[in-house]
Amino acid sequence: MTGTALLALVAAASAFGAHRLTRARWTWRTPRTAIVLWQALGLAWGLASIGTLLGLGVAPYGEGVVGGVARFFADPQALSPIRIASVAAGLTFMLVLIAMLLVAVAGVVRARRRHRALLALVAHGDPEMPGTLVLDHPAAAAYCVPGVRSSKVVISAGTLEILGPYELAAVLDHERAHVRERHDLVLLPFTSLRRIFPQARIVGRTLDAVELLVEMAADDRARRHRPAKELATALLRFAAARPAPTPAGTLGVTGIDTADETSPILVRVRRLLAPAPFPRPLRGAMLAGATLVAVLPLILYAIPA
Repeated sequence: MTGTALLALVAAASAFGAHRLTRARWTWRTPRTAIVLWQALGLAWGLASIGTLLGLGVAPYGEGVVGGVARFFADPQALSPIRIASVAAGLTFMLVLIAMLLVAVAGVVRARRRHRALLALVAHGDPEMPGTLVLDHPAAAAYCVPGVRSSKVVISAGTLEILGPYELAAVLDHERAHVRERHDLVLLPFTSLRRIFPQARIVGRTLDAVELLVEMAADDRARRHRPAKELATALLRFAAARPAPTPAGTLGVTGIDTADETSPILVRVRRLLAPAPFPRPLRGAMLAGATLVAVLPLILYAIPA
């Protein structure tokens, strides 16, 4: 098979793998590894899709995607209009992906700047909770506002009323895990994909799946410092209090419908109380496979068409 055909196969396999992964439950046993796999599939799909379009266009040069594109800019007249259109489509798709990612980043930065300005007016610090702001609001709320220089965890007065001291400590550890591991950056590429394909169900399911894995990864981090039962109880108390949606650009509690057995809150609670992690060698093999998936399109870029 030619490099272009292999790139098309990788693009299709990545899309199919994403479809299957949105319905998988084994990913809950190893959320960090699953997040890496999601990132690898997304990167492979983007690179392979771009490479397929470029490869179809520059195939007459017989030098692969990289060499063919270089020849194209030096001598585009050697290609037919259809092949030139294919190259243009590949370059345009690449620019759209980059532009939408930059738009998503800019939108999050603006939202966080506005929210920080609002917090400066309505929230205050607490010496017993360093790095945490208390929002004077009766509704339950707990979320983090990530940032490069300054990250904050926000707790509402309503949260302080419904949680005990140990449950509160578990929630704070959970939110600090989001900040420490920069889960906001994990979600950005998937958020930008939803901007490009707002009606695509697979993209919506993908974002939901990764958001849940991010919450589970933060749960695991918090569980290192606090008993799992404390965080599980806190989640159920939040669900009973019906917290408001978190502000744009922040990470917080979602999925509060406890009447639904598949509700993210109930899924997380059951997982906290009965963890079943994969053995470390298996997780290492999965990470190696994810790395291969991510770099495979780049290798195929050099194969002659």
